[in-house]
Amino acid sequence: MKALHGGKCQDVEMESERIEVQRTIRADPGAIFDILCDPHGHVAIDSSGMLMSASGEPVAAAGDSFVVHMDREALNDYPMGLYDVTVTITAFEPDREIAWTILGKIRPQIGHVYGYRLEPADDGTLVTSYYDWSNIDPTWKDANIFPVISEGALRATLGILARTATTASPD
Repeated sequence: MKALHGGKCQDVEMESERIEVQRTIRADPGAIFDILCDPHGHVAIDSSGMLMSASGEPVAAAGDSFVVHMDREALNDYPMGLYDVTVTITAFEPDREIAWTILGKIRPQIGHVYGYRLEPADDGTLVTSYYDWSNIDPTWKDANIFPVISEGALRATLGILARTATTASPD
């Protein structure tokens, strides 16, 4: 796979149980990180159409959480309808990395992780979005339903994040 970095394409790894995509965004890492810490920021940049709204305060540390109100019908894959999930932050390094897992009503809990790494670049911030299902519960691994979100959806979310961050940024 290829990703744009500093005007050049760069290979991005896709392992069998993890997807990573990158994009350079012309915004400060802090502005991007602020969006990623805000529950409403998650809804604003979602490309899947599943995130409808959110409740809670911006996160400030690993272990913090907020609720996202979901609509699985946007994917039209499983008839789950409207439901809520709790997003729990698993990695938090200001302006560098944020990751979370999703806790919902499904049992056993799935255990997949979403996250972003931010690296300063000459023309903004190199943002890596990742989706990792390597440690999901064996029940879900055996169901062979992953990845739920495609590489294309991760890339589209980076595009929306770029638009959101550059609109919010004073540059």
